Amino acid sequence: MPGTTVTGADFMHDLDASGDSELRIGSLFSGYGGLDLAVEHVFNAQTVWFSELSEPVASVFSSHWPEAPNLGDITAIGWSRVEPVDILIGGFPCQDVSTVGKRAGLAPGTRSGLWAHMAAAIDALRPEWVVIENVRGLLSSPAIRPPAEGDDHDRRNPDDATPDGAALRSMERDPWHLGDNAARPLRALGAVLGDLADLRLDARWIGLPASLVGAPHQRFRIFALARRTVPHPTGDGLIARRGDSRPGASQARDDRAVPPDHRFRPPRASWLTEQESRIGNAVVPDRRTVQRWGRYADAIARWEHITGCPAPAPALLNDADGPRPAPAFVEWLMGLPAGWVTGTDDLTQNQQITALGNGVLPLQAVSALRMLAANSA
Repeated sequence: MPGTTVTGADFMHDLDASGDSELRIGSLFSGYGGLDLAVEHVFNAQTVWFSELSEPVASVFSSHWPEAPNLGDITAIGWSRVEPVDILIGGFPCQDVSTVGKRAGLAPGTRSGLWAHMAAAIDALRPEWVVIENVRGLLSSPAIRPPAEGDDHDRRNPDDATPDGAALRSMERDPWHLGDNAARPLRALGAVLGDLADLRLDARWIGLPASLVGAPHQRFRIFALARRTVPHPTGDGLIARRGDSRPGASQARDDRAVPPDHRFRPPRASWLTEQESRIGNAVVPDRRTVQRWGRYADAIARWEHITGCPAPAPALLNDADGPRPAPAFVEWLMGLPAGWVTGTDDLTQNQQITALGNGVLPLQAVSALRMLAANSA
């Protein structure tokens, strides 16, 4: 990690102190809002705007956050005209750092390289907190981090920091090392943490599987929590370093179901309190569960207990294509309330599966944020 000058006690004290006034969240790469649910729950905060390029998925988000406008394409947002927020959150695209992808890495021109635009948003908006979520491949994929103006540390990012096999073999053997050796390629998470440090944010991070909170699957994810600890000077050239962020071209899309002056806020994340309270409870599957799920009965019964919802049928049967995952079952696997994604007619079943697969499991993010806030580095 970069600097870690803030203790866990400091983090928890500041979170408690913020309870008197609701913090504002700006959401990037928002998906169906899984990370928003977790951050709203932990920080007692409210998402006031979001950025989601996919219109069908944005319609799901807007159905749950009707008061929040969609800023649209992150590469075309003029941040000088965006409402300031206290917390900026996002899970930038993982395709190029995922262990099941082509491993193009965190580099200009890649989908995962859209992290640079999130960094530009942090630089312009100067939020107090930043929350990041991404896949395990962030620990092992290489990164090319453009040098800042006047940076003469030539070997900090060597020319061979490319995602070919030779570069991957030359990286540190321990995936928890993030590029400390100047002669080796930088890892993707190392680049992200380095950018956060340049932006005067003190960051800590953790990797954990969804099974740690009782989910019946692994789904290992990386979470980072950063906080501003040093005054942010004006005009330090950080945005210029990352290239053209193409400000001002995007228009906010009015996906809201009600007028913008409507401020009613439903208790979106109240159910997470109950889920948290059930983690670790002893659960014994009954005979019916064992008969239905066989060797998966223990895992299914535990997640049914934590979520408070029975498991839906796991597959859809189709004579032409054979069985395929049922969106309602995948939604349940993510710990979401029934119908959170599947309750809309704006997404086809394939789009529902894709949206759910790309999203964040809220209870997993809640646990990660609590661990990061409660434990000093």
